[in-house]
Amino acid sequence: MPFTDREILETVRMVELETLDIRTTTLGISLYDCADPDLESACEKIYAKVVHHAGQLVETAESVSADYGVPIVNKRIAVTPISFIVAASGERDVVAAARALDAAASECGVDYIGGFSAYVHKGFTNADEAVFSSIPAALAETARVCASVSLGSTRAGINMDAVRRFSEMVLETADLTADRGGIGCAKLVSFCNVVEDNPFVAGAHIGAGEPETVLNVGVSGPGAVRSALARLRPDADLRGVAEEIKRTAFKITRMGELVGRETARRLGTRFGIVDVSLAPTPAIGDSVSDILELMGVDRTGAPGTTALLAMLTDAVKKGGAMATSSVGGLSGAFIPVSEDEGMIAAVRDGALSLAKLEAMTSVCSVGLDMVAIPGDTPVDVITGIVADEMAIGMVNSKTTAVRIMPIPGKTAGETVELGGLLGTAIVQDPGRFGCRVLHERGGHIPAPLQSYKN
Repeated sequence: MPFTDREILETVRMVELETLDIRTTTLGISLYDCADPDLESACEKIYAKVVHHAGQLVETAESVSADYGVPIVNKRIAVTPISFIVAASGERDVVAAARALDAAASECGVDYIGGFSAYVHKGFTNADEAVFSSIPAALAETARVCASVSLGSTRAGINMDAVRRFSEMVLETADLTADRGGIGCAKLVSFCNVVEDNPFVAGAHIGAGEPETVLNVGVSGPGAVRSALARLRPDADLRGVAEEIKRTAFKITRMGELVGRETARRLGTRFGIVDVSLAPTPAIGDSVSDILELMGVDRTGAPGTTALLAMLTDAVKKGGAMATSSVGGLSGAFIPVSEDEGMIAAVRDGALSLAKLEAMTSVCSVGLDMVAIPGDTPVDVITGIVADEMAIGMVNSKTTAVRIMPIPGKTAGETVELGGLLGTAIVQDPGRFGCRVLHERGGHIPAPLQSYKN
């Protein structure tokens, strides 16, 4: 479908005045052929293959950005879950694989590399055990590596042994990176119903059905949606609001696919998907929270927030689906608390609590994202928070995730500056009650009745 002059001018306006950008171009690289009984040899193969395929990613993305006049903020790499690759070695300590990924990412000049990952929603292989045990040290020793784990799914239920292990891993990662404010936890996420073509960190990786290499694009645009709603007539009803969001998401997606396909062509790889997610930043005017407040709540977190977030997510997905047949990834609206200027303000004002955030995750793209909690939070409380979020995803057949950060030495209400796109975290109160017995029980929460779909 050709682009009209009007569309081009509208896109220019959104880029110049409304902080519209391509949030990330993420090159997926299969590492299956890097498996080797000798871990050192496997690491050499990983480094060589990643550099071979992604060595021109940054240069190519920047050239496309210059030619089309559209900012491409992040350039990233996603690889096959590393547990699949290190299995052949039988090693119990696989931090070396993380070092190889980090070195390759540094050589390519990308922001992050995702895929130090394991799928354990039904149980642990020996390689999964090795990856789980290695994640805290891997995140402490590297700068660009991101880790993710699949803990549950609608089909499989929730592996509560893995949830418990993940919670312990979060605290260990926070402790090992305490000198940097526990920053390692910002690169660690757990999933229910994991998405295998997700271009966004920390969960970016390439699943089993993906090609040898593939370029996936993550398009943002909270500023463009916010501006469109600000221009809407004041007496517009909610159907009119939804239509305006849908039209704006359509334009954003069209631009994202154009840039993504051209970048893939120049790299000589296959174009995969456009993830149409409203991904905020700490910049003024680039906030999902601001959108919700324009839609009708006094402050994000007030009564009505969940209903409006559901409508926002649905309208974004509908607009994206109208624009391209290649919508994928997560798609919808992200609510990473520390990365959204409006959400930061809502937490500071006492409008947005951890409990309200959990309710909002039942209708948004992902889940509890970039949530800071006190560094001395008991492990069973983290287990309960993660299990609750996994249950929301399992029962509703949607992707949910938890990226939670115990901040060493900080208590509820204190602030920590994470820097860059990670923004400002206000430590939230998880409450004074826990779930010690649940934490100790372990086992498996069975799949719900709705898992039987055949």
